[in-house]
Amino acid sequence: MATEFEIEEVPATANSFVQQAFSEVSTEELTRLVDFAFNKLYLSPATELSINIVGEQEMERIHLEWMDLPGSTDVMSFPMDEMTEGTADELAEGMLGDIVLCPPVAARQGADAGHSTSDELCLLTVHGILHCLGYDHATAEEEAEMFGIQRSILEEFLGRPAPVETRH
Repeated sequence: MATEFEIEEVPATANSFVQQAFSEVSTEELTRLVDFAFNKLYLSPATELSINIVGEQEMERIHLEWMDLPGSTDVMSFPMDEMTEGTADELAEGMLGDIVLCPPVAARQGADAGHSTSDELCLLTVHGILHCLGYDHATAEEEAEMFGIQRSILEEFLGRPAPVETRH
């Protein structure tokens, strides 16, 4: 699997909440999760994915530039090769795309939902992968499908109930 991480440097002057949120990012856990999700979604281990970990200011800039929406958000996905899931007989392969995660937003959402920042980052990573594969949650039917797949992957990976999704 070709997963690449880029983590924004946290300024020494950042408040303790931001420093704590970034300290809970485990690239090892997220790498294992991506590998697991790729296997479940029949994506070749050679599929490429970039995960960028950014602060709220950078996420707000990206959110405004790409979605024309003010404020930071939890995760943004940028599909590349318009990939879809493969099958057991034929794994999909290519450049899946880029996912951008914002740990401070994830930390607040996790706390509000009663789970850890780490669990929220896992949820957001799978959510981002599914968006890169073309899944969406604009309608009730789409949400049921996407969140069902997301929950299934997370429950199997974590070995316990999946963290509760944040609904925007």
